[in-house]
Amino acid sequence: MLRVPVTADFDAWADFCADPGQAAFLGGAMPREVAWRDFSMRTGMWLTRGFSMFSVIERATGAWVGRIGPWQPDGWPGTEVGWGVARAFAGQGYAFEAACAAMDYAVDVLGFTRVIHTIDPANTPSIRLAERLGSSNGGRVQLPPPLKSLAVDAWGQDAAAWKARRG
Repeated sequence: MLRVPVTADFDAWADFCADPGQAAFLGGAMPREVAWRDFSMRTGMWLTRGFSMFSVIERATGAWVGRIGPWQPDGWPGTEVGWGVARAFAGQGYAFEAACAAMDYAVDVLGFTRVIHTIDPANTPSIRLAERLGSSNGGRVQLPPPLKSLAVDAWGQDAAAWKARRG
């Protein structure tokens, strides 16, 4: 299930942000206090932008799986659908299923004409997911501060390609 994040999601969100392996390509592991600011920023974007990352919830258990969805803070290099899944749920297909639903939402509801995924070139699992979604590497892009020093490529596709792909 995709839903707007709620305060009850924060403990799992903070654990995800603190995991050095999961946060390695997202700007690095964060202590709980910094994760709170990240959580608050992303939930606040629902008010200021009308969209942001969703919490991904496992239907059977109600467990918080990760955060996936549209993302475009000020200065971002494009309209993104990004993802991050907690270690316990990695490799089980949740990211692909949720990313497909988020792509549909970004294109059909938000009217994104192009969707990108900013990915570190060493992040092989995210590159594989982008390829499964039908995205291709558009080359290096610059993120705004405080992420300016991160090396990322903009994988992506236009809305027409996404619509044709999903049939």
